[in-house]
Amino acid sequence: MTGRLDEPLAKVLGARAAGSLEKLGLVTVGDLLRHYPRRYGAPGEFTRLAELTPGEHVTVMAEVRTATVRQMRSRGGAMLEAVVTDGTDTLQLTFFAKRAGVLRMHEDKLRPGRRGLFTGTVGDYRGRRQLTHPDYLIVGVDAADEDAAMAEASRPIPLYPAAASVPTWRIGRAVRAVLDPLTEADVPDPLPLDLRERRGFPTLLEALRLVHVPEAVGDHRRGRARLRFEEALVLQTALARRRADHEALAATPRPPRSGGLVAALDARLPYDLTAGQREVGEALAADLARSTPMLRLLQGDVGAGKTVVALRAMLQVVDAGGQAALLAPTEVLAAQHARSLRALMGPLADGGMLTAADDATRIVLLTGSQGSRERRAALAEAASGAAGIVVGTHALLSETVQFADLGLVVVDEQHRFGVEQRDALRERGTRVPHTLVMTATPIPRTVAMTVFGDLETSVLSDRPAGRQDTVTHLVPAGNAAWIERIWTRVREEVERGGRAYVVCPRIDGDDAEPEEETPLDAEVAADDAAGEQPSRPPLAAVVEVAAALRETPALAGIGIGVMHGRLSSDEKDAAMARFASGEAPVLVSTTVIEVGVDVPEATAMVILDAQHFGISQLHQLRGRVGRGSEPSICLLVSHAEEGTLAHERLSALAATTDGFVLAERDLELRREGDVLGAAQSGGRNSLRLLRVVKDAAVIEQAREEAVALVAADPTLATHPELAAAIADMLDPEREKYLERG
Repeated sequence: MTGRLDEPLAKVLGARAAGSLEKLGLVTVGDLLRHYPRRYGAPGEFTRLAELTPGEHVTVMAEVRTATVRQMRSRGGAMLEAVVTDGTDTLQLTFFAKRAGVLRMHEDKLRPGRRGLFTGTVGDYRGRRQLTHPDYLIVGVDAADEDAAMAEASRPIPLYPAAASVPTWRIGRAVRAVLDPLTEADVPDPLPLDLRERRGFPTLLEALRLVHVPEAVGDHRRGRARLRFEEALVLQTALARRRADHEALAATPRPPRSGGLVAALDARLPYDLTAGQREVGEALAADLARSTPMLRLLQGDVGAGKTVVALRAMLQVVDAGGQAALLAPTEVLAAQHARSLRALMGPLADGGMLTAADDATRIVLLTGSQGSRERRAALAEAASGAAGIVVGTHALLSETVQFADLGLVVVDEQHRFGVEQRDALRERGTRVPHTLVMTATPIPRTVAMTVFGDLETSVLSDRPAGRQDTVTHLVPAGNAAWIERIWTRVREEVERGGRAYVVCPRIDGDDAEPEEETPLDAEVAADDAAGEQPSRPPLAAVVEVAAALRETPALAGIGIGVMHGRLSSDEKDAAMARFASGEAPVLVSTTVIEVGVDVPEATAMVILDAQHFGISQLHQLRGRVGRGSEPSICLLVSHAEEGTLAHERLSALAATTDGFVLAERDLELRREGDVLGAAQSGGRNSLRLLRVVKDAAVIEQAREEAVALVAADPTLATHPELAAAIADMLDPEREKYLERG
């Protein structure tokens, strides 16, 4: 957007008014007009005063019952006491002044029978709820003339997201001040004219007026529907452009080869591929055989067998004379992948050795903490082409890493990588390699369509035969008997040959913060800030918990290991080896074991301070058990009280092991926000009205329109307003690759 909408509010409203609005992140005229009301009040619709709680900042609609000014004998000065009601309950309003005359203005406006909006922080005085010095607006009185008062009294009242220093009606007045003078020429419309007419949408200026100054209830709904569609269209057009650009690139076709490594791997697998694995494998095989680079998202619940599917795709590329790179987010996971791939391939991964099978290739691991000799050897094998598969962390992105013929990049847990990191590998060489993005975090279809809309999506929904579901229980942290029983249960699992993870948010007691912030930490912190969690002990720490468990009678004689991000690569490998072998069958760890770690003997997962984590991360942690043929258990130890969002998250997790159901529930429970992660990218919050689950139909329709627009005009030369809206809503990195976290 350009012109009037980019004008600073300080220029239009004055420095003082603009200063208070800036606290809400509103700097320009456009910012203010996109600060939509969160709901609407009707003049006859009262707030239920009985539901107010002390400490809560509120805006209530109520009717004045009484208002009286009196002198205060004990402390001098004057006080105005007013009582407002919703017809059943009451709320006291209190104003103080040095002289009674100062309060007469309030007394004159707060006449019995008048209705208004009252804003302040709820207090408690002698058992009565009250607002002290509330800001207020009286319906039909705070207007320029009688006609304006009548209009104001009869239409819906916009209630804005506000702050204590900027009440809702002050925002409303500022909106009117900037909105009223605008003309159609001042407000470029991102929706093409023919689309707008076909779908019966108002112009952008008309929609803004319907939302901010509705004459009737249906007005703001019509305005919001148009603005919601606009958000969806801008996002989907950005994705369609990204996809069209990608389709224009050239890749080396890597068709399947009969009798090659893929067939040899299938023959040595100790189990049959599931129908889902075969179906997805066929789609990948067809993509890899094309001269257009593959760009596909492979998602599946924990334990769905994505690794085998990815390995078969990598081996198809090796069969065709190319190389594959597997990029993992952590060294622990990279090492785990290398071990898993070698175990699956056996002699097929021993290329150049006496034990090698015919056509064998090599798998090399490349991480930042490797010694110089080991690193040089790995680099040489990647550069020469001797290594068909190179597994690594971000160290793979270094300029010193060269490939003979990189044909496929597999990115595990895409949300852990930034755009530049992912594209650094894809831009290697003269031709673009094929790309497979994997995530073990199930994504509802509407989210995948909005966030990963430029990728083809494959879903693995069935589980390999023999995998057991994991029973999950919520354990109150304050119940000492239940906590004691946890460690007895852990011992029972170990004595049956199992292993147990104990997960803590922190490494040691000196840490003020968890080892690693997760995308949901901000949500959890918001719960705390909102007063949803009472004060509680410090978060559990690995070092302290491990020491305590070594002194716990129930675990006497059982080896207890530790795992966290401060350990060296060798120390992590040794800790995992002791755990897997049963030498130390209890592993106290941070979330470094969250994704991909695969120890089939692990049958117990204890998560301490589980209220600290979000649904997605808890589901991933739980996925570390139940990977063998034995029944498994997950115990969520939590300080969360019933009725809080944290408790709802944990209850949802205990109720199902279906990751796609949990992903939907996760979205429902999150605070309203930007699914594209505005906080990470530093861009503007691009989703203000669009809700990716509720508005699935809107997203579908917008996607169809976007694809048609980009097909007819790939550069959007004939739609400059839409191109400008994309640039305005999405920063360059986010347009390049829309992603979460």
